[in-house]
Amino acid sequence: MTRSTSDLPTVLFDGSRLGLDDIAALSERRARAVLSREPAFIARIARGADFLDRLLKEDGVVYGVTTGYGDSCTVTIPPDLVAELPHHLYTYHGCGAGRFLTAEETRAVLAVRLASLAQGMSGVSVALLSQLEALLVNDVLPLIPAEGSVGASGDLTPLSYVAAVLCGERDVLYQGRTRPAGEVLAELGIAPLRLRPKEGLAIMNGTAVMTALACLAFRRADRVARLATRLTACNVVASSGNAHHFDETLFSVKPHAGQQRVAARLRADLDTGSAARASRNEQRLQDRYSLRCAPHVIGVLEDALPFFRSLIDNELNSANDNPIIDAEGERVLHGGHFYGGHIAFAMDGLKNAVANVADLLDRQMALLVDTRYNHGLPSNLSGATGPRAAINHGLKALQISVSAWTAEALKQTMPASVFSRSTECHNQDKVSMGTIAARDCLRVLDLTDQVLAAMLITARQGLALRRRADPSLAVPPALAAFEADLSDRVPLVVEDRALDRDLQALLAARDEAVWNPHA
Repeated sequence: MTRSTSDLPTVLFDGSRLGLDDIAALSERRARAVLSREPAFIARIARGADFLDRLLKEDGVVYGVTTGYGDSCTVTIPPDLVAELPHHLYTYHGCGAGRFLTAEETRAVLAVRLASLAQGMSGVSVALLSQLEALLVNDVLPLIPAEGSVGASGDLTPLSYVAAVLCGERDVLYQGRTRPAGEVLAELGIAPLRLRPKEGLAIMNGTAVMTALACLAFRRADRVARLATRLTACNVVASSGNAHHFDETLFSVKPHAGQQRVAARLRADLDTGSAARASRNEQRLQDRYSLRCAPHVIGVLEDALPFFRSLIDNELNSANDNPIIDAEGERVLHGGHFYGGHIAFAMDGLKNAVANVADLLDRQMALLVDTRYNHGLPSNLSGATGPRAAINHGLKALQISVSAWTAEALKQTMPASVFSRSTECHNQDKVSMGTIAARDCLRVLDLTDQVLAAMLITARQGLALRRRADPSLAVPPALAAFEADLSDRVPLVVEDRALDRDLQALLAARDEAVWNPHA
């Protein structure tokens, strides 16, 4: 059965500003979508559709309504065929490939498209908005292939699967099963739409897929910055490092706000203000860069996040199809708001910053497992002692996997936006590649999450073995609580064991506190 959402907080779609956190909440079913029924909102939406109807009656020429699409804009559509044109648009764009978007990603796509059309500048009917709302409320999710968009004229091919489902065609995921859309809509008592002029274009000719993926990527990247900071603190303690590399005065002279926040979190985690920590004789004047410069690496991501949020939020709150219908001024404005350059730039930049954090953690792990650099910890952080130590290998293979995941993440950092293509008979001769950039970013985040899960195991192992080597060690309070949580989740690796189940269990716990320090 579909889970009831009646007791959840609501996200209101009335053309007012939404944030990427609203989209994330809808994608995870932590909130429910509500389309405004306020008379003023309904009237504003209706004015655009009514204006287009008047233009048609007066023989006005409107791109995508009385003309073909793209390079076919010079083709005049006979009046008796105008009503069929939107259905042809989503039909011939049904050529997507690759994996299907996940349930969370698909909900985000529906919500982002609804947010854009609710701006009232697309010439669509209230019925179309209500149908999108119905898909979200009933969790009827179009099966959307991830590949096939160049990011201008928007996400045409993936969004064609949304348009088709609104009309009762193609397949949906409903209650855990793939079923024909028409069958599910009939079961729910929802009549398939017959698209009005321009409605096919309004659904498809926009940036909803790339923006939806960007909303989800942003939240995951924010978590990466916070957890990487906590793991760095653990690794400083495990390697008996110098906690005063993160001194407040030191960071006051390099005034990057995000970098300073990372250093402040490290000071709090390492409790550098306590008398015990302040008086401790550090073993080394300077740690290696992956520890000493952690705020400088993580700080790049931390400083970039607010800027990227502003780009994503602005795109989310934009009318981004073409043409724009100005019903108040009675104008049809032909432009290029479907171009996803801002999302492409944000995702290309975000994946670079995230991959660099994965690389930082990979370097930290390489230090911890190596007896030349880990200052008295056992080789490969093995917990075995006595004669059995010879046959046990600790985290040796895990470090190899971390290196592999990091290398793949780094390989994905080539910016997608620089690979613009000329398509559609050179009508779309400069395109954003925003959707590819967003998918790349999510892949980098998947790989980085695997690195983070491995580093959680490493932190649990490293702190326990440092305490074994130094029984008098006082682990700072924040790290002690963190270590206790990890110890409940991951048994100490003494005898060699497969760690894949530990990794998967940790990855499944990404919504829990252990993944979200400094929240």
